[in-house]
Amino acid sequence: MSIFKNKIAIVTGAASGIGQALARDLANQGADVVLADVQIDAANNVAAEICRSGRKASAHYLDVTDSDAVEGFVTRIAAEKGRLDYMFNNAGIAIIGEFRDFSTADWKRILDINVCGVLAGTAAAYAVMIRQGAGHIVNTASVAGLVPSPGFTAYCASKHAIVGFSTSLRAEAAEYGVKVSAVCPGFIKTPIFDSKMVGIPKESKIKARAFNVSITPEECAAHALKGVAKNKAIIPVTSHAKVMWLLNRYFPGAMQSISRRMAKQLHKERVEERRRV
Repeated sequence: MSIFKNKIAIVTGAASGIGQALARDLANQGADVVLADVQIDAANNVAAEICRSGRKASAHYLDVTDSDAVEGFVTRIAAEKGRLDYMFNNAGIAIIGEFRDFSTADWKRILDINVCGVLAGTAAAYAVMIRQGAGHIVNTASVAGLVPSPGFTAYCASKHAIVGFSTSLRAEAAEYGVKVSAVCPGFIKTPIFDSKMVGIPKESKIKARAFNVSITPEECAAHALKGVAKNKAIIPVTSHAKVMWLLNRYFPGAMQSISRRMAKQLHKERVEERRRV
């Protein structure tokens, strides 16, 4: 029997990608899933499909950058359902390119969604779970939160923040019976591959290589939930992510060398693009 059976789970960013796959998988394992997203029509479609299969799901509009709305939403769901067992803070965005091409609005938006959105969701769920004396908060970070990632500097900063936040809170939360995990996917075939790009071609070779080693959101969700079930602190997903993480931990010089080569490729593509223009 799945540990998720009859559990109440909120998933943010559930209208597409990893969030959608998590919602489907949780529902298939018997959870009552609450999908939250700004793309409410898409979220409604996913929830309806889950319900047609005989599972439990509902969809709700939620902008994770509105901390008051997040607090009110999580509190309301917990009150209506009688408890909250899992909080998946999954909503996130990326912008690809050299940092010098980023506008202030670009990196602020990444931090607002990827960091402040996770903090808001965690704070709201944590308050509920402390009162319950149980619960599990799962924050979607990235392999970019474990290793240097040129071309993803602002995104990388946001995901490093989530890894550090999650592992630190995990130690505090254990005193109250609350679990905290950080999921760190490698490259996943999600809409993130259609992210805004600045200063480099849309058909970047780096982007193409990343797509070639990526896995589906469904595969990602399955691996992530196995890690959550085992209460792992950090859950790297994809063999690429695991290798990069281990390489950075034990051979940081080699990881820096790889990162420099990636940075050179980005710069080369940038120069070639401007010559074409």
